[in-house]
Amino acid sequence: MKKLMVFLFSLMLLFTIGCGKEGEMIKSGDTVKIAFMGPMTGDAANYGKLMSQAVKIAVDEFNATGGVNGFKVQLIIEDDEGKVEKGDPAIEKLAGVDKVFGLVGAVFSSVSLQVAPKAEAAKIVMISPSSTHKDLPSKGAFIFRDVMSDALQAVVFGKYLATVEKIKNVAILYVKNEYSQGLAKDFKTQFEKEGGKVIAEETALQGDKDFKTQLTKIKGTNPEALYIPNYVAEIAQILEQAKQLGLKVKIYSADGFSNPQIFDLAGDLANGVIFTQAAQQPASKTRTDFEAKYQSRWSDKPDAFSLNAYDGARIILNAIKAVAQKSGDSLLINRDKMREIVAKTKDFDGASGKITFATDRDLISNIGIYTVEKKKYKQIKMFQLDGEKLIEIK
Repeated sequence: MKKLMVFLFSLMLLFTIGCGKEGEMIKSGDTVKIAFMGPMTGDAANYGKLMSQAVKIAVDEFNATGGVNGFKVQLIIEDDEGKVEKGDPAIEKLAGVDKVFGLVGAVFSSVSLQVAPKAEAAKIVMISPSSTHKDLPSKGAFIFRDVMSDALQAVVFGKYLATVEKIKNVAILYVKNEYSQGLAKDFKTQFEKEGGKVIAEETALQGDKDFKTQLTKIKGTNPEALYIPNYVAEIAQILEQAKQLGLKVKIYSADGFSNPQIFDLAGDLANGVIFTQAAQQPASKTRTDFEAKYQSRWSDKPDAFSLNAYDGARIILNAIKAVAQKSGDSLLINRDKMREIVAKTKDFDGASGKITFATDRDLISNIGIYTVEKKKYKQIKMFQLDGEKLIEIK
């Protein structure tokens, strides 16, 4: 049924978008539209807030330099609430009504996996700044991400815990969504392959507030460590309730922990947690300038995903400008040529560092091991995979 719906949606787009060989026509007085999709309300709203603010800066900077041959870019923000069922009407509106050329998002892997086939059908270049599920780029030639995949960070972390930290056994508590479940499964496979043992595996639903039943079961197995690859709303609750239950173990997480809202939600309990995310690259003027502008405008510090969102927007905007052609008072934009330019991205000078897309449209990335000290993130090690070998980068 899902394949049939995508097929019908594709047929509809042939009539509503009208993509010609030369490109789509933007008439004089109209705007060139791109979009951001993510949770703007609900428990995960801070993710969407921080990332959308970054995209707004990218669009404003672009328009200040002339836009696309004098045509302004309009940013459309769609609130998916982090829910799959909200993603479908959002992408259908963006494709059929707004006719956007690029999409920064979605934020959660579950939503991105749902909307990607429709973005592909509409030939919308989609760059997710935070959807790490390993299957996402396989959803189509127009689907990219500038964040590392779950598979990569899970494999590296499984190797790291077993061979570097020498952890013998671990418990896992994950939420049943594409992001958390994918990380948990891949981590378990790799950790046990390295000789470790997962002695407890508990699950919860997104939006749950009470994890005491699962944590009590975990405590009964007496694990050395607890792996919680979730989002900050759930992580904060787990940290607090683990303390209440007297569960004294090493806590490990994934890149969902990188949202600074964790310091407001969990306070000092965030200190000492070790987690993975893309390795921090050498400081650059691009990052310094962006962070200063972001903090000045929003009175917020951008998180790692916000850097990715800013970079994804700039890559999309630059591609639109590169392919756009004036036709009288109008503008022609070819979606296929735009996609080709994005696919060739190599050593792009981003706020997040140098960005290069692999042939499968995934980000080429090293993995950082981070911790929290006095409510501040700190990278403690950096690794890359060479086949099956884990190599530390000094």
